[in-house]
Amino acid sequence: MNRPTDDDAAGSRHAASGVPRFAHVEDDQPWQEVRRQRHPDGRTASVREKWFEFSERYLALYARWDPGMMVHAHGHNSDHVVFVVAGEMSCGDVRCTPGAHIALDEGDAFGPFIAGPEGVELFEVMMGDPRSFAADPEGWQRLLGETGVEQLPNPPIDMPPFYPDARTPPPT
Repeated sequence: MNRPTDDDAAGSRHAASGVPRFAHVEDDQPWQEVRRQRHPDGRTASVREKWFEFSERYLALYARWDPGMMVHAHGHNSDHVVFVVAGEMSCGDVRCTPGAHIALDEGDAFGPFIAGPEGVELFEVMMGDPRSFAADPEGWQRLLGETGVEQLPNPPIDMPPFYPDARTPPPT
């Protein structure tokens, strides 16, 4: 896996490598649990991600969302591309099935997201600072109330040194 090291903090480790880098979702690279919530039936649902490449230039990741997992409306500090690989989810009022492509410009917001009954698997790329910001806290509160879902604290994640974890809790 191509994870940054302390020597990579400048974000230029791949500037002149001259060779392609390969990763596979089944590699030993760990899954990072990035969001967690409790559903009315008592189960915990999560979003997990494998970060294939993470530099100051971009983040490429594969994500697996548990069935029914919800993520609040939010935006990113960079352009963001989402591609649905398997399963389905809604993004706001749009149903996204395998093959769906979502493009979001830096500073814009999208969502909320709700994973389908089988969950969803996504490939995502963020070009620049991938950290996010919350949007529409009132709408998120309404959705939590309507569904009976309890948003749990963000799990700890292993961020690279050039982007400290700046996540704020989802609006509660």
